[in-house]
Amino acid sequence: MKQLIIVRHAKSSWKYDVIDHQRPLKNRGRNDALLVSSEFKYYNLKPEIIFSSDAERAKKTAEIFKKVLEIEDSLFLLKPELYDFGGIELLKFIKSIPEDLNFIMIFGHNHAITAFVNEFGNKYTENVPTSGLTMIEFDIDSWSQLKKGKTVMSIYPKDLK
Repeated sequence: MKQLIIVRHAKSSWKYDVIDHQRPLKNRGRNDALLVSSEFKYYNLKPEIIFSSDAERAKKTAEIFKKVLEIEDSLFLLKPELYDFGGIELLKFIKSIPEDLNFIMIFGHNHAITAFVNEFGNKYTENVPTSGLTMIEFDIDSWSQLKKGKTVMSIYPKDLK
């Protein structure tokens, strides 16, 4: 059994004149990430490792979750290949995760996140919102065998307000 928690980065700001990769979070984004991570903590589930896109908005979202979930710094890894919008690199990355890791958390970007959740989960969502979290369980022994799984949880900011 493999478990994946996949999170779309929090709401980012377009206020600053920076390249897309460097866009920071808005205050609303920080608050929503805190809200969702605090709700997730309630379930007492702790991933073995966190992988995040190295884009500023994804990294900062992941850092909020890491702090709330009390994940060690050594279990938090930035992965440039997760700066992916189409989903091809996201899928390649997940299929390459070492098989000794069974419960992982990934922070990334849309359209890739929504496409993945709909292709590999068993519940359709129109759009995973910013700070949206989805947990999917897979009846597989290795990530390279990835196939459709079971969506066991979705936590969206709007449902907590």
